[in-house]
Amino acid sequence: MLQKNLAKVAGLLVVLAFAIVTQAAAAPSISYRLSMPEPHTHYFEVEMSLSGFKGKTLDLTMPVWAPGSYLVREFAKNVEGFEAFAGGNRVAADKIDKNTWRIASGGKDVTVKYRVYAFEVSVRTSFIDASHGYVNGTSVFMYPEGNKNLPSTLTVVPFKGWKTVSTGLPKVEGQPFTYRAPDYDVLADAPIEIGNHQVFSFKTNGVLHEVAMYGDGNYDPKRLMADMQKVTETAVKVFGELPVNYYLFIVQNLERGGGGLEHLNSTTLQTTRTTYGTERGYKGFLNLVAHEYFHLWNVKRLRPIALGPFDYDQENYTNMLWVSEGFTSYYADLILRRAGYTSDSDYLEKLAAGITSVANSPGNKAMSPAESSFNAWIKQYRPDENSYNTNISYYTSGGVLGLLLDMEILKGSNGKSSLDDAMRYLYDQYYKKKGRGFTDKEFQQGVEKFVGHSLESFFRDFVYNTKTPDYSAYLTTVGVTLTDVNKNQNEPFLGAGISTATGKPVVTSVIRNGSAWQGGLNVNDEIIAVNGYRLSDDLNKSIPAYAVGDVLELVVNRSGQILVLPIKLLKNETVKYVASRVPTPTEAQKAANATWLHLQK
Repeated sequence: MLQKNLAKVAGLLVVLAFAIVTQAAAAPSISYRLSMPEPHTHYFEVEMSLSGFKGKTLDLTMPVWAPGSYLVREFAKNVEGFEAFAGGNRVAADKIDKNTWRIASGGKDVTVKYRVYAFEVSVRTSFIDASHGYVNGTSVFMYPEGNKNLPSTLTVVPFKGWKTVSTGLPKVEGQPFTYRAPDYDVLADAPIEIGNHQVFSFKTNGVLHEVAMYGDGNYDPKRLMADMQKVTETAVKVFGELPVNYYLFIVQNLERGGGGLEHLNSTTLQTTRTTYGTERGYKGFLNLVAHEYFHLWNVKRLRPIALGPFDYDQENYTNMLWVSEGFTSYYADLILRRAGYTSDSDYLEKLAAGITSVANSPGNKAMSPAESSFNAWIKQYRPDENSYNTNISYYTSGGVLGLLLDMEILKGSNGKSSLDDAMRYLYDQYYKKKGRGFTDKEFQQGVEKFVGHSLESFFRDFVYNTKTPDYSAYLTTVGVTLTDVNKNQNEPFLGAGISTATGKPVVTSVIRNGSAWQGGLNVNDEIIAVNGYRLSDDLNKSIPAYAVGDVLELVVNRSGQILVLPIKLLKNETVKYVASRVPTPTEAQKAANATWLHLQK
């Protein structure tokens, strides 16, 4: 009897093992092969292998945008030569919409081949030439529709002579330049630098940080690594933990341009080759490092609920980019101050400049920070000559709001808590415990927890509307006064931007309700003469010679028509704030200031 039971159990185990093997064999799998046989032609070649997918057809999709850069970029426009094979035979592959290809797979294993033209230099797109290749996942890799959650492997085949590949993806042991991704989101969120770039490294909190440096630059590697380490260590202290076991900085040193884009465990930074040669340029680069590194928490993990999991087919709307980007800008400045790279006077000067910028923008009266966030997809990356009048940047406005909320918490807690505490709480509650993003209301409630009272009026007036805060009252909390040095001046102001790039003075912008606006001056007008005299330079240079109330007679060429416009000069209503410390701060102000800045000794 015992032998019969053992035989039955053995038989069941065999059946179960067979079922498991069969199921595993049937599980869909995806692999990518990325090659670049002719980099000087600016093409990447992609071979995608898919097995275990059932059904008569298989749809492959190319994203239309890159997370972190809120603009539909239509990456499918760069795809060429798409062809598909099923069971070894070429099969029909029809494009059914702007970014989807339908393959007549017949349930068989599929291989897809296509090329991607990559010749746009930015942190948001992909690029390849004879010197290096750079890949942003959403602009190169497709995914099977409805199957973003599937794991995949990626094999990179560098151009001959290229020996280095840098990416945040984990390596497949024993297979050169082969990497794995648990799902498409991770694959898409791991940029790749390919070529013969230098790689430096340092450790922060015991975690390896590598810096892939493409291009020549006037940097001192030893100094730069030490300073980047200090910046990253200071950033970690805000949240109290480092949520990765590896981090990669891809730094591209170029002739011109700049910027950065955050990723799950990496970032791409672009700067000029000479930026490290001056203190201003060097600290500007460290600020960029601090900004993108802070995104490791704020947006990549602590995020608005709309920003993940992503819909790669269309816009992902949120009112909260003023937190995701604005707070990150605020903390980048704060991190450099805490780390000792910025003096107190320089830091206060930067704070005052940010407030001045927001206060002087006509768009500040036309659009709220929440509206600016929601409209990022159609406004932030598509500015025109009137944007200054109608739009406010969620970077600058959000940075100022971050400062004000920091002051709210410091005041409400009697200097015991700061915005750091609210950020840690939100990170713990929504990323770590609930595994999701926060709603607008949940974010407000998280901050209120440390203020000790309702912030309903703050969010209503300053986040969702365009009311001007009393900036001075907020900064008093840390013993800082804000003074408008333009307050008692009576100077004229034209209110128009003028370019002489073509050799002629041409109007490029007109500020709402300013002198030029009210006098009828238009963008693209060429100013020929002023008060009977020929003009060949920027008219703004001559304005200080006049007084408020003077009338300028401008002769302009507007689309070939000669017009005479009387422009009455109005008073310059712009502000210019200067921040300074009170001579004798109170004990409460000292305590709040210490909690705010956390200065390192």
